[in-house]
Amino acid sequence: MMGEGHPLDLEQLQSLVAVVDSGGFTAAGRRLHRAQSTVSAHLARLERRTGHRLLERTTLTPTPEGERLLAHAREMLRHHALAWQELRAARLGGRLRLGIPDDYLGFIPPLLTEFEERFPGVELTVECGLSMDLVRKVRAGGLDLAVVTRQPGSPGGETLRREPLWWTGASDHAAHRRDPLPLALSRRGTCIFREQALEALEAADRSWRVAYTGNGLAGLLAAVRAGLAVTVLTPSMMAAGLRPLGEAEGLPPLPWVDIALHRAPGRPTEPAARLAQRLRQRLAATEEAASV
Repeated sequence: MMGEGHPLDLEQLQSLVAVVDSGGFTAAGRRLHRAQSTVSAHLARLERRTGHRLLERTTLTPTPEGERLLAHAREMLRHHALAWQELRAARLGGRLRLGIPDDYLGFIPPLLTEFEERFPGVELTVECGLSMDLVRKVRAGGLDLAVVTRQPGSPGGETLRREPLWWTGASDHAAHRRDPLPLALSRRGTCIFREQALEALEAADRSWRVAYTGNGLAGLLAAVRAGLAVTVLTPSMMAAGLRPLGEAEGLPPLPWVDIALHRAPGRPTEPAARLAQRLRQRLAATEEAASV
């Protein structure tokens, strides 16, 4: 039996997991970039150290003792990987420039807070602007990353999430019943939400007027909550005091939009690559997950 002075070897445990998961010594060797003989020797030494046969030799399935050790091995390897990642994260430094529309200020900043806590050596700066302007800036190298809204099928970038556009009104007002329909929209004509709202109303022959214009989401939402107008949002932008509106309220259907990630030309810096991965993990979703 294994004595207290003989700790388990991580490389041997890694070989055990690889043999079980890949179904053989040769496949495990390829997976670990080790010779088959090395993997076999690791398993033999691990069995001698534990004093138990861990795998059935004909089927390579774990024995009862092997099953117990396998569960611990997976957990030990997971903790080892996490420790290594945290040590690398502590050394990560440099500057990172991110562009986002202010529409996303409700749900992206918490992710950025987590990123800064995990990578304190990275100097993160955030620039808000229109999606089209941010794409131009990231292509010119003025930003490392940009998260933007675009129409599905637009060239370039990487789609992280697809969401429907929703007509949105106040929970306790009925501005959508007025004629012409009062709208709260971005002042600038290059806003995709503004374009899609007006196109849908024109196609439905619904009269409208712009009751409130502004360059920031906070002002638009304040106007909607006050019952002055309706606006267009995505589900991830919805906030307290608002409700989605649709055809049941006499409003025309709206299309879907993509939330996309654009990266500066060339090889990304390590901070940019790390943040891009966190954005993928947080924002990636299917159309079904975002649908009503």
